[in-house]
Amino acid sequence: MHTFLTEIRQTLIPTRDSKHGPLPPLLIAMTLVTGLVDAFSYLALGHVFVANMTGNIVFLGFAVAGAHGFSIAASLAALASFGFGALVGGNIGSRLGHHRGRFLSTAAAVQAVLLAASVFLAVLSGSPVTAGYRYILIAVLGVSMGIQNAGARKLAVPDLTTTVLTLTITGIAADSTIAGGTGSIAGRRLTSVAAMLAGAVVGAALVIHVHIVYPLVIALVVTAIVAATTRILGATNPAWVHAER
Repeated sequence: MHTFLTEIRQTLIPTRDSKHGPLPPLLIAMTLVTGLVDAFSYLALGHVFVANMTGNIVFLGFAVAGAHGFSIAASLAALASFGFGALVGGNIGSRLGHHRGRFLSTAAAVQAVLLAASVFLAVLSGSPVTAGYRYILIAVLGVSMGIQNAGARKLAVPDLTTTVLTLTITGIAADSTIAGGTGSIAGRRLTSVAAMLAGAVVGAALVIHVHIVYPLVIALVVTAIVAATTRILGATNPAWVHAER
């Protein structure tokens, strides 16, 4: 239990000499964003994810089979937009990846601009989202989340992918001492799972009971804070910005 709690603390409040510096809590914040945005997209845009591409592949299969409520066009739009966003994120990484602070702050700032655009579009559309705005929102949010996922991949902080939890959950069990492993780092991994779950719960509650725009507003605020925080903390060129060299 002591090790478990220590892992959570080190993930949320890393020490000054931590290899990854402030990146773990910042990526946990972006994992929260994933839950918020996917709650909006699934509930307000019609059974489509803009961050979880594994889910979209499955949804595409449902749509091809003729299942009610799923759209081939929506799933393909999300996949294409996410792929383009990942391309943009990869390009940012190629130019700024040598300095992880500048890279994350720039990628998060671009993502924040796209989230701001999605807030504007959601306000214009109203609730429920009209057909004319559905695909625009899928595209904008898909690009945004593709950038986020490419950013997390480039930063390569273990178990903090921000959008994909399948391997994280697998690792909790498969790497445990019970299974004969060296230890599952369950504290960090469960913190990531909890962040996405919290984002999904809050996002769904806001979509269902308040207004569809609020999950996007919260996601925008969190992303903007991540961009600003990373810019400030990385400005003095601390060791963690070059940790992967």
